[in-house]
Amino acid sequence: MSIPTTAAIPSAAARDLFEIPEGVTYLNCANMAPQLRAVTQAGVDAVRRKATPWKLSAGEWFSGAEQLRILAANVLGTDRDGIALVPAASYGIATAAANVPLSRGQTIVLLHQEFPSNVYSWRELAKKKNGSVVTVQRRAGMSWTDALEEAIDENTAIVAVPQCHWTDGSRVDLERVGERARAIGAALVIDASQSLGACPLDLIRVQPDFLVAVGYKWLLGPYGLGYLYVAPKWRYSGIPLEQSWLTRAGSDDFTRLVEYTDEYRPGSRRFDMGEFPQFVLVPMAIAALQQILSWGIAGIEQALSFLTERVAQLTREDGYTILPMAERCAHMIGIRHPAGIPARLPKLLKEAGVFVSLRGDSIRIAPHLYNDRNDVDRLFEVLHTAQIER
Repeated sequence: MSIPTTAAIPSAAARDLFEIPEGVTYLNCANMAPQLRAVTQAGVDAVRRKATPWKLSAGEWFSGAEQLRILAANVLGTDRDGIALVPAASYGIATAAANVPLSRGQTIVLLHQEFPSNVYSWRELAKKKNGSVVTVQRRAGMSWTDALEEAIDENTAIVAVPQCHWTDGSRVDLERVGERARAIGAALVIDASQSLGACPLDLIRVQPDFLVAVGYKWLLGPYGLGYLYVAPKWRYSGIPLEQSWLTRAGSDDFTRLVEYTDEYRPGSRRFDMGEFPQFVLVPMAIAALQQILSWGIAGIEQALSFLTERVAQLTREDGYTILPMAERCAHMIGIRHPAGIPARLPKLLKEAGVFVSLRGDSIRIAPHLYNDRNDVDRLFEVLHTAQIER
């Protein structure tokens, strides 16, 4: 079984586009994507341009960021005014927490074992506003979506969830959760760091208040630059985390910066991080998103589903367990064994040059287009050895 070839996804050449040496089986995109050669070159070229700042015009402080904003908007299916540039998922979540309302006694609904970036800001907000955090767990046979719908009630003010759980790819039906949240007037905040770029998402149907995604995982970009989607209702009234001169109206005219103004640049730009021009990281992120859009998210998802289904097939042969297909996203998969993770597994993986993540009791497998069936088979050879030596 091989990755399906389309005009947009030449499977034979995909690995050659990345900085991956022979002998490395990298199935860990959910941790950090390996770098595209085009991204590396964009970074090298940007560092060289940065060496001569006298050649940089005032307009170039903004033009690269605007090009990136357009590309990110295309990935999300929105307009450029809906995108802010942020340094981290925690920054985007903190921005949301500074804006969505929470009254005394109301609740914030989170998933059990959610990634910390989507937890700490909500804990602090609950303490500040005398609210509380409700941590949702699944009962046997229950999906995350079912559990969330059950937990969201008339006391819920905020629902903060991912599109899939970071430990194992288990799926949250954001359309259903969004509909439930709107029905009781709750805000919806999404951390899409483990799905955006590899899993389609319909903003019109989901209707989040805020959505954040880091750029260095499934969006294949550099570390330190991510994206925040802001719903129209917050774009002209929301409160940014910081007061950067670059986010103010007229900031592109450097001769008038001492003419202070309360007006922001249009749309979500008020939420941009300070120093958002990021003269090195922005060109790298542009190259990454151009490649994502060239392949197409639906095409990426289809290709990765062949690999995760190969994983699913082999788990059944080797005693591991997985969630049913309907309860997980197609681009990554977590496997578990009734006896737990073998103690020698990390050492055996390292010796074989095979890279996955161990998250809780789950072995998280996160391929991309640089992988093929042979990579999955090589992983299971190591897993089989680990079971024998248990």
